Amino acid sequence: MPARAVAVRAPSTGATHQQIIEIQRSRLLAAAVAAVDELGYADTTVSDVTNRARVSRRTFYELFANREECLIAVLEDVVALIAEDVASAGVEGLAWCERVRMGLSAILAFLDREPVLARVCVVQALRGGPEVLARREELLAGLAGVVDEGRTVGGRGERCTPLTAEGVVGAAFAIVYARLLRGEPEPLTGLVGELMGIVVLPYRGAAAARRELERPVGRPGASPASASAGAGEAVRDPLEGVSMRLTYRTARVLEGVAEHPGASNRMVADRAGIHDPGQVSKLLRRLESLGLLVNSGEGHAKGEPNAWGLTPKGERVAQSIRIHAPGEREAA
Repeated sequence: MPARAVAVRAPSTGATHQQIIEIQRSRLLAAAVAAVDELGYADTTVSDVTNRARVSRRTFYELFANREECLIAVLEDVVALIAEDVASAGVEGLAWCERVRMGLSAILAFLDREPVLARVCVVQALRGGPEVLARREELLAGLAGVVDEGRTVGGRGERCTPLTAEGVVGAAFAIVYARLLRGEPEPLTGLVGELMGIVVLPYRGAAAARRELERPVGRPGASPASASAGAGEAVRDPLEGVSMRLTYRTARVLEGVAEHPGASNRMVADRAGIHDPGQVSKLLRRLESLGLLVNSGEGHAKGEPNAWGLTPKGERVAQSIRIHAPGEREAA
């Protein structure tokens, strides 16, 4: 955004140039996710993204070199959120088999909670250009490195080669990809046992693989990172005094309430693209605890829907989130 537009708009909310850039980036990544999921990566243009984000093409190219770089940024942010979920699962220090199982469960649980991000990052990313595919290969190589540690767990594993881990990860990825491509309704976490059987078989043998297959599948809960902030873009909130992340979900929730005062949980969820009622409830309660939202409805206590509105502090935050829009029109 040109300095002139920032100088005119920023003093009214106290937002700095860097804060506005972070808000624009959040909106562009959110728009990219929505556009790619709706249109497919091959048919998504920069204009599709900027139109949804209400950000100029000039600003897009100030933040991203091209469409590829934008999708890579989405991948990186999703990987960061998944890494937080895996860390929160307590895998550090566990034996190899338990570490792999808990990590796999956390990854699949994240993909179940975030079906749009799952489709974009697993299915559509495979249709990306050379840079996106190269980053995908790096991520798969990282997972293969974890699986390859199975060569150290016993005599059978010692007979395996690094190629074994590549094959195991490739097979697991292909199964998840196929499920998402077909849009099957069954949760991906239901695959944990079977996928663990595939992982363990070459390193520990048929008996160990059978034990993994027969183990009950737990229901991993959302980590503090993904439950409170939602998934999407892992950008810290640029607004001073608000101790939570600014994600595209929180931005859409605040914008939705600003546009529709008195919105119910369902209305907010539809506006923000959140499919899990529990997740939107947690996010709304978090925003309420931060003093950004107020609930004037009767709520479940009396069988009536909630009615959400912005507090004065919430209005200032929502205004800061929207601050780029008039500036973009000046710059256009």
